[in-house]
Amino acid sequence: MADPAAPPGVAGSSAELALELRGITKRFGALVANDRIDLDLRHGEIHALLGENGAGKSTLMNQLYGLLRPDEGEILIGGRPVHMRSSADAIRLGIGMVHQHFMLIPVMTIAENIVLGDEPQRRGMLDMAAAEKRVREISSRYGLAVDPHALVADVGVGTQQRAEILKALYRNAKVLILDEPTAVLTPHEVTELLAVLRELRARGTSIIIITHKLDEVMQIADRISVLRRGAKVSTIDAAGATEQGLAELMVGRPVLSEVERGTSHPGRAVLSIDDLHVLDDRDIETVRGLALEVRAGEIVGIAGVDGNGQAELAEAVAGMRHVASGSIKLMDRDVTDASPRHAAEAGIGHIPQDRQRHGLVLDFSLAENSALHDYQREPMSRHGWLQPKAMISRVKALIERFDVRGAAPSAPARSLSGGNQQKLVLAREISLEPALLLAAQPTRGLDVGAIEFVHRQLIAQRDAGGAVLLISFELDEIFGLSDRILVMYEGRITLEARPDQTNEREIGLAMTGGSSAPRAEAAS
Repeated sequence: MADPAAPPGVAGSSAELALELRGITKRFGALVANDRIDLDLRHGEIHALLGENGAGKSTLMNQLYGLLRPDEGEILIGGRPVHMRSSADAIRLGIGMVHQHFMLIPVMTIAENIVLGDEPQRRGMLDMAAAEKRVREISSRYGLAVDPHALVADVGVGTQQRAEILKALYRNAKVLILDEPTAVLTPHEVTELLAVLRELRARGTSIIIITHKLDEVMQIADRISVLRRGAKVSTIDAAGATEQGLAELMVGRPVLSEVERGTSHPGRAVLSIDDLHVLDDRDIETVRGLALEVRAGEIVGIAGVDGNGQAELAEAVAGMRHVASGSIKLMDRDVTDASPRHAAEAGIGHIPQDRQRHGLVLDFSLAENSALHDYQREPMSRHGWLQPKAMISRVKALIERFDVRGAAPSAPARSLSGGNQQKLVLAREISLEPALLLAAQPTRGLDVGAIEFVHRQLIAQRDAGGAVLLISFELDEIFGLSDRILVMYEGRITLEARPDQTNEREIGLAMTGGSSAPRAEAAS
């Protein structure tokens, strides 16, 4: 095998290829995560990698980036086989990776994050002026606008992602791996990112993009490879592909893009919010006099551009954020400023926007995570002692019912793919039969089959008499699930309508602060 530090060469028929994976196999105990996968990437192409959650996409790319080592098979860069012992080897060979969960240090500036580990020096000291100049040059060249002086903690996720891409380009990456790059972006930021990727491709960068969003794949990809249960099932040209065909390749069966929700039959008010005011972490008011109601047997969807108070509203309802003024009632019980535990005990189930920070304890097992709400009660505990057998029995049933793939009850939650982590959170919250299910971005990062499954679960919760408050940035999801749609802009409800009484144009106008219809005034 070639020394990873050696410059990539070009040989024979591989001249047009930036890299090749041949027969890559990776096992974790009895689980075969990758099964003899062949994949190639051409110079200056965007190659989309699709598959269900847990299909092995990230595992495959982590081997290419040196974070894991294959049990079988080989990696060729420019036609030459290489050993990837670490990510440093991949970087030396011109490979960069932007992970789904960013690897930035919040208390450092964007420039400091980008040059970290490869800092320019002058007389043995860090040359910050040179670092900032280099960041500006790369930023300007590729249209990735950032402020080098800004702290990462103070910028949005779109800017953080640009910083991650710049970090790879700063290290002269010729191959860029993007893992779920649009999962946390607003529609405008997605459009900007796709434009950047086209510019990178035009300049000769080869890109592998892992994503579940088929419409984006159709817009950006040159070729598409599909994995299913660890094996590659197809590689096709994007020009001949359809979204429905790709969905069937991923899941192995026809997939419904829109689940039939039937007619709702709203009952008594379950959640009542009146004149709610909530501050964010900077003590800026982000929820301003908001009032809304969710009834039993209905799904109320909240649409809006990220950053308009949705996160603070959800945290206030779930007991995670202090309420400045106003009230939150669950049926006849005042839960204003209840703790997360008391909110859950009152009957609020919460699928949080950030599953890793607020939905799971990543180092706890699946069994322990399934019991986070009721570990202190029978049958999860008895006489003050936890009952592991009861936890394992429950989580086995949840794994089967909600199709959580890739790990045993005793495995840590961090060993699951992001989509299967989401399924575990969903399983726990729904299994406790809450009066109100608060679902914030419930399908973020999920594949088409898992999205269909989650949508069915939310509708089933409604049909069983539960109240569902859905917060989503995906308008298709809002229209497909909601019995009533509310639009939030700058912390207020600017529009309320039934899905059959409005359209995406009107919703989009309300999301950006455009003139509101008369009914919006009544709703707020």
